[in-house]
Amino acid sequence: MAEYINIYTQTQVRGPAEMGVPLTKELWPRLGKPGFVHLFGRFGNAQIGPIFLGTTGMVSLACGAIAIVIMGMNMWASVGWDPVQFVRQLPWLALEPPPPKYGLQILPPLREGGWWLIAGFFLTASILLWWLRTYRRAVALGMGTHVAWAFAAAIWLYLVLGFIRPILMGSWSEAVPFGILPHLDWTAAFSIRYGNLFYNPFHCLSIVFLYGSTLLFAMHGGTILSVSRLGGDRELDQIYDRGTASERAALFWRWTMGFNATMESIHRWAWWFAVLTPLTGGIGILLSGTVVDNWYLWGIKHGIVPPYPEYHQGMSDPSMGAGQ
Repeated sequence: MAEYINIYTQTQVRGPAEMGVPLTKELWPRLGKPGFVHLFGRFGNAQIGPIFLGTTGMVSLACGAIAIVIMGMNMWASVGWDPVQFVRQLPWLALEPPPPKYGLQILPPLREGGWWLIAGFFLTASILLWWLRTYRRAVALGMGTHVAWAFAAAIWLYLVLGFIRPILMGSWSEAVPFGILPHLDWTAAFSIRYGNLFYNPFHCLSIVFLYGSTLLFAMHGGTILSVSRLGGDRELDQIYDRGTASERAALFWRWTMGFNATMESIHRWAWWFAVLTPLTGGIGILLSGTVVDNWYLWGIKHGIVPPYPEYHQGMSDPSMGAGQ
């Protein structure tokens, strides 16, 4: 008999396909015949399908496809429709927002940000419709709507970057370009422009919750894997029929930290840490340029960071010219 290994699932239990609870009052049926993939079963549930998209899911995918096509075609056009250069330069290609001269104009020329606005409209519609889908599916299944509201926290940050803050600043040029590396360049330039986001207290909170999320995720995952040979992964069984797994896990954390989370509270901790990451990050971005112009100077004023000492007093900057 194979020895149990808890990095991946070596032994898979195969039964009839799970079709889920019956659907009521739905225009779209579940699609596809369910099947099993052994490789997927080593990392999770081996069953694939049936898939249910529904009206919101279908429209969301259509809007997302339109947005991706618009971005891709504009990026392809920027390299002269050369497929080789498109593939080679894809990480550096971008669909840029309108320049500052157009302000908040609804539809500037297509080649000067118009396509960016159209793509952004369809992408936003796709994301919001997918949020509605997650909310409605949770309600239909009698679940809580925790996943939908966690998704909404991420959508908040997305809307701040591409919609809310640009409107408050009076220009679409303040938004983030569509592209892999260009949006990272935008982030670096944004931090420099506003005096280093390291001194933005809401950015600090966002990083705290981000690192805290990874820590909690690793602690929870590591704990359950470490007692999975004792049935620790079957959490409902552990709650109703206490065995050796839960007690060992609790004892481990009491030994190492002095206290331990419960099977319910660890998920509540992780949910809040993850949700607060984009919430606080979005607040920090929203305040940059609208309320605070320089976070470093703001930090000095409020005693968060001391000023750098002047080691070279009385020396002029050669780049400023003689006598300046």
